[in-house]
Amino acid sequence: MEKVAEIIAEASAEAVEPRFRALAAGEVMEKAPGEVVTVADREAEVIIARRLRELLPVPVVGEEAVAADPALARALHAEPAVWLVDPVDGTANFVAGRPEYAVMVSLVRDGRTVASWIRHPVTATTYTAELGSGAWRDGHRLTRTPAPADPAKWRGSVKSRFLDPARRRRIEANSAAFGEMGPGRHAAGIEYPDVVEGAMDFLLYWRTLPWDHAPGSLLLTEAGGRAARFDGTPYTPEPPGGEDGLLVAADPATWERCRALLLAP
Repeated sequence: MEKVAEIIAEASAEAVEPRFRALAAGEVMEKAPGEVVTVADREAEVIIARRLRELLPVPVVGEEAVAADPALARALHAEPAVWLVDPVDGTANFVAGRPEYAVMVSLVRDGRTVASWIRHPVTATTYTAELGSGAWRDGHRLTRTPAPADPAKWRGSVKSRFLDPARRRRIEANSAAFGEMGPGRHAAGIEYPDVVEGAMDFLLYWRTLPWDHAPGSLLLTEAGGRAARFDGTPYTPEPPGGEDGLLVAADPATWERCRALLLAP
């Protein structure tokens, strides 16, 4: 666990942090409509992938490598062990000079996330989780306390961009049951720790790219929260284009009630 944390911190210091609020002309590109990538994303992924393979020689499924060759993501189903890498989570924030970005790695074995690392470069904070062994922030054990009993006191966010129009209207109307709804932080690597630390009580995602959600979902569940599909199936990382929809909440009881309220007719 410590060695991977070192790899992430060193790659961030080498390829990411020097470019924060210092990106040069030509160092930001559009890789898909509305989605940007930077030289920091690409360089950090190369560094992290190389060093992870030296540590454990299994396939690396990186966000930028998959953008270039989508077939690489099949390793999540085809291989017994896979590294997942998100070299800069929250790239739009990074490009805009906002501090809400993260560097993330997960280890997936037999389809389950068994270890994860989330680095916040701006604060030099590292979150780690290991299946069955707990969740940690810089060596301090994390336990999420249950959300308030009254949903009117909950703080949450619904990511509605990829929802179909009918489902979006229903969920957004039902969100009136909650106390405080916000747009989120535009980076899963920031938002999952927010739930673990008590700043948020629930999050609803629709598109669930594996490098975005494998790290935080393990962190949250190891801290006592719940991350599951709408039918209650625990989250497992799927290649892009797989199953959509993911509700994460502070604790199992909050998850059940939040789902019922959001999906009410």
